[in-house]
Amino acid sequence: MDLNTKYTPQTWPDHPETATMEAKNKFVGFWLFLGGETVLFASLFATYLALKNKGVTDPQFYAEELFELPLVFVMTMLLLTSSLTSVYAIHHMKNYNFKGMQIWMAITAILGLGFLGFEIYEFNHYAHLGFTFGHSAFSSAFFALVGTHGLHVVVGLVWITLLILRNRKRGLNLYNATKYYTFSLYWHFIDVVWVFIFTVVYLMGKVG
Repeated sequence: MDLNTKYTPQTWPDHPETATMEAKNKFVGFWLFLGGETVLFASLFATYLALKNKGVTDPQFYAEELFELPLVFVMTMLLLTSSLTSVYAIHHMKNYNFKGMQIWMAITAILGLGFLGFEIYEFNHYAHLGFTFGHSAFSSAFFALVGTHGLHVVVGLVWITLLILRNRKRGLNLYNATKYYTFSLYWHFIDVVWVFIFTVVYLMGKVG
């Protein structure tokens, strides 16, 4: 693979993310990584369901009283929209439109940052109420699950920011195409996890 090769939309491979053996090997490693992440979140979900409302003495800290669906709905829309913008970015990547890809990746990062800002606000609000990590078994399970997802969002934001900044002058090639594509898959994964969190934690929490 020659990183200095100058491509055009006509000569750019249909699947640049897997055009080299190195890229294919990275995909194998990436899917193994996602398998481990799936086990991690499955364990956290199981723990949360087992400890839901356990150890709570104040009725205001039961799930049906604590959670605020309008705020969580806005967070969900931000994250789902960011998943869509990452699809647009990959579309431009496959059409060898580096500028378009960078713009949509930047929009994805901005939406993800907005989601993270609301999550920090939510956690801070709960802390002011007295619902902290050590308050009860329920609070520990809640913050462990939702906080771990938030940490994954932070990792994704750092990842895409570095990709955008490091490659702004390099342009698009078969080496960094794989990195952009695997980021997009990672971002879709944490979006799917959030859909489960929204359903299991917040929606099921409000209905008891």
